[in-house]
Amino acid sequence: MTVFWVLTLALTCAVAAILGLALIRGRRDVTPAEAFDLDVYRDQLDEIERDAARGVIAPEDAERLRTEVSRRILAADSRMQRAGAQQASTGRGSLAVAGVLALALLGGGFGLYWQLGAPGYGDLGLERRKELARMARESRPSQAEAVAEIAAAGPDPMLSEPPAEYLGLVTRLRAAVAERPDDLQGQTLLASSEAALGNYDAAAEAQARVIALKGEDASARDFADLADMRILAAGGYVSPEAEEALNAAMSRDPRNGVARYYYGMMMAQTGRPDAAFRLWQDLLRDSTPSDPWVPPVRAQIEDMAMRAGVEYRLPPLGDAPGPSAADIAAASEMSEADRQEMIRGMVAQLSDRLATEGGPPEDWARLIGAYGVLGDTEQARAILQNAEEVFVGNEDALGTIRATARNAGLLQ
Repeated sequence: MTVFWVLTLALTCAVAAILGLALIRGRRDVTPAEAFDLDVYRDQLDEIERDAARGVIAPEDAERLRTEVSRRILAADSRMQRAGAQQASTGRGSLAVAGVLALALLGGGFGLYWQLGAPGYGDLGLERRKELARMARESRPSQAEAVAEIAAAGPDPMLSEPPAEYLGLVTRLRAAVAERPDDLQGQTLLASSEAALGNYDAAAEAQARVIALKGEDASARDFADLADMRILAAGGYVSPEAEEALNAAMSRDPRNGVARYYYGMMMAQTGRPDAAFRLWQDLLRDSTPSDPWVPPVRAQIEDMAMRAGVEYRLPPLGDAPGPSAADIAAASEMSEADRQEMIRGMVAQLSDRLATEGGPPEDWARLIGAYGVLGDTEQARAILQNAEEVFVGNEDALGTIRATARNAGLLQ
């Protein structure tokens, strides 16, 4: 750090010196006009003396001219003395301004760094930051530690007291499940009931039991629900146990929206806003405006992009599905040229929206069908290939898209 401060001080002084010299030398060092006048007047005196010696002018005229020129010499000399004093004063003022500028640079620069910078903190390159993020992720508190910290803070004042009748039903359900811990339906109902009461830790425990009872039949949604309950129980913190559930969910369905949203949040919490931004950007492209994770992602993604050093503008929340079959059928009343122009405009809007924001499989299928109507089979095949890449692993979505592709004659 000593080297840093010495180099910073030296650079600041150098900049201040350059600016100060520019300010001082900015004055034009030009000989005053009075000095030229003096030279002219002296030459005139010499000429008068020569003319008087040769007898060109009378002695009384020579004396009168000497007096007049001498008066002018005295006046010019007086003006030159005043200009010199003013110039010296300006020079001293420039020196004073240069000194103030140097102090402002030194004091202001170090003051701003002390407020906005990180004195004593070493340089962090990209690889070092990634390493610190990895260490933070590996050493972060467990689920039990996070829940204990939440419990120590006391109950959430925002939670309202549930009806006594509902509490009585949940109490009886707890007792029934305790007697029959292997009852899958009972554990499933208990998990949702505890979550409705805000008892997310108990809900997560019941959901973990549901997954254990289902075994290999446990779905991506089951694990995503477990992660959701654990994260809510920890006050929004993604613990290692919650991460384990997220990994299990995404291994079963890589496109699970809940798991992808929380995984991005975990990356942000452990010092990887770049990874969080990429995850959320892809998630927005694959989502519809009605998906529950869209509002929280849209509320945070611009800040995440800024932290990641990425220039990003949040796209508008699109809700226009693009050209429907009814839209295209209505165009039959137009002339052929107008109809083709209208359809192509609507198709272009849908294509741009899917390219920038993404959309549900129905929109991709609609775009493929629209290109089929236009007879642009090459573009329709390109959209089909793109859609298969977007929805890889999501057989339901691919089934919707491929059914339209078959109707358009793209698939057998």
